[in-house]
Amino acid sequence: MTNQPAGTSDGHLRWGILGTGFIAGLQTQDLLDNGFTVLAVGSRALDSSRAFAEQYGVAGARGSYEDLVADPLVDVVYIATPHPFHHANALLALNAGKHVLVEKPFTMNAREAQDIAELAESKGLVALEAMWTRFLPHMIRLRAIIQEGTIGEVRKVVASHNQSLPQDPAHRLNDPALGGGALLDLGIYPVSFAFDILGTPETIRASASMTATGVDRQTAAIFDHAGGQQAIVDCELDAASANRAMVIGTEGWIDVESTWYNPVPFTVHAADGSVIERFEQPVSSRGMQYQAAELERLVRAGDTAGTILPPSETVAVMTAMDEIRRQIGLSYAADATPDAQR
Repeated sequence: MTNQPAGTSDGHLRWGILGTGFIAGLQTQDLLDNGFTVLAVGSRALDSSRAFAEQYGVAGARGSYEDLVADPLVDVVYIATPHPFHHANALLALNAGKHVLVEKPFTMNAREAQDIAELAESKGLVALEAMWTRFLPHMIRLRAIIQEGTIGEVRKVVASHNQSLPQDPAHRLNDPALGGGALLDLGIYPVSFAFDILGTPETIRASASMTATGVDRQTAAIFDHAGGQQAIVDCELDAASANRAMVIGTEGWIDVESTWYNPVPFTVHAADGSVIERFEQPVSSRGMQYQAAELERLVRAGDTAGTILPPSETVAVMTAMDEIRRQIGLSYAADATPDAQR
């Protein structure tokens, strides 16, 4: 539809929600608020699916992931399970002929990400990482400002994601068996932001402090690029910060306010500190509808990859995460697991 507002749907594609946790609820509400059709939800327990369906007014409740992806009326599956299960869940949906929107981190490692990307491409299906920040209006404008040369040559990107989260050793965030640690849950945001602005780095230098359970409590990394540009990224799971981001160029800088990965304002400064532009565009709902709209746009266009976040870049981001983990000594069971079924 030529006059369809950004972040909305014409309702023709039908969504299935795989998983019933907190993030699934946020995405489902944004879908429903913006004209998307949510047909069914699937969980490993039918009671959980029914409760979720009742809460959000979804017609269908399925008692297994297999039942959800087998539904011939479902066109797209949103994968909202914990990240150790993304690989298997995405392959299950793709093999059933469904497009997938997969929560971040996309997978546990680059090998799993490549599996999904290759299977989706072979089947002519969309596999999009749900890095919602990439698709928000402030990021669209930020990239345009950089492209226009407003701040000159970009030299540095700085981004943080630090939160004070549950410290219970049994909590998922602190459990290596469930992909715990700051990097995968929090660091994925600044790492992806650095890739968005500067692309794939030439070298990575990383450092971390670990928890008693063996996951990273805090991690910092410097990305060095062939042209001399740098990205400085950090994350922490037991101490909060303002969580701002900056893009620094030879003619000025962009200051993205707290919390930068949400739909927030930013200010463009000239090198002398004067304000060139202040961007502020409130969005309806939480803002997760924009990534869903991008997936629907790709499907309508018959494309399997867009320019904002193609599968190849998702794989590259996971490759960088793998290298950071190698340097800080953080490994998961998935790193040694043979390829899942195709």
